[in-house]
Amino acid sequence: MIRSLWPLHRTVVRAVERELMGTGVTAGQHAVMDELRRGGPRTVPQLARLLGLDRQPVQRLVNDATALGLAESAPNPEHRRSRLIRLTQKGEVIIRGIQEAEEAELRRRLSDLTAGDVTTALHVLRRLGEEFKDLAQDAPPHPTDRGDDPR
Repeated sequence: MIRSLWPLHRTVVRAVERELMGTGVTAGQHAVMDELRRGGPRTVPQLARLLGLDRQPVQRLVNDATALGLAESAPNPEHRRSRLIRLTQKGEVIIRGIQEAEEAELRRRLSDLTAGDVTTALHVLRRLGEEFKDLAQDAPPHPTDRGDDPR
């Protein structure tokens, strides 16, 4: 199962990129917009944690989405210097349309899966995520995380 995750991830990203052609939205922006649509306004560090990414690439995705008029920053009542990122009305309309099309396509293609199949798959993936998160926290930093040249 674990060996299947890398190729699956790459295939999903390629499929999402293909479906996004012509929308002006990248797969990374899609992930950020999805998180904002599901959870509401977030700070960049919160988005980064939720997406399992470093803050800097998420900041670039947010900047790009902002430049396209899909997201905007707003004051954060809990922290003066850390702004909240939220979808604009245009961003909300675009991500909703993309997600509705994705959902319809997946329902059509995966109609043979039962609700129990999906529940079991989600359970297994969440458990794997928990365990690997623990393993990653216990692991020494990768040389590239420290800026060392591994050569």
